[in-house]
Amino acid sequence: MRAWIYAVFLLSGFAALLYQIVWQRALYAIYGINIESVTMVVTAFMLGLGVGSVAGGAVSKDPKRPVLLMFSLVELGIGLFGAVSLSVFHAVGEATLGMSAFATFLVTFLLVLVPTLLMGSTLPLLVAHLVRSSKNVGKSVGTLYFVNTLGSAFASAAAVLFVMKSAGLKGTVQVAALLNVTVSLLAYVAHRRSQRPAEIAKVLTAAATESEAAE
Repeated sequence: MRAWIYAVFLLSGFAALLYQIVWQRALYAIYGINIESVTMVVTAFMLGLGVGSVAGGAVSKDPKRPVLLMFSLVELGIGLFGAVSLSVFHAVGEATLGMSAFATFLVTFLLVLVPTLLMGSTLPLLVAHLVRSSKNVGKSVGTLYFVNTLGSAFASAAAVLFVMKSAGLKGTVQVAALLNVTVSLLAYVAHRRSQRPAEIAKVLTAAATESEAAE
């Protein structure tokens, strides 16, 4: 199960880095490459990841919450946004042409902030899942962070070497969205597998109760 989770999170990190590369290029193409646009994109990404991590940590505190299922839904949300992100960015770019620089900055900032909030919440959700089984916080955090960062490193190399060249911006973002949907499905399967022991225990308990009542 742990190897399954690590593989899932590696793919998640791979997709996240592809998004960052594509979205930066798309926004720079719309607003130009200057200190303001660079600052806006980087700030939105970093703030979104940070706030999302805090939110994910707060949500995962309750041991009764199905964190794997929540992770699956978050990845699905990222994938759905990613699939239409370039069209949304261009539509927003056209809509903000007549706005002031501050209004344009704010709208685009919030647009990028939404998916990065979801991305930031993925690590604490998976950490909570592994800690519940291993009871080892340090190992869970360290291993997951390593795996996710490794996926991002692979994505950086892959984007430069062949993905961007062969697929372009649109194709690259579709690859990332497909990875998110795949991760969502794999996480859901892992969630269902983790629920089986509890479901079996409930069935056995109910059967034992019925047997005692019959006697």
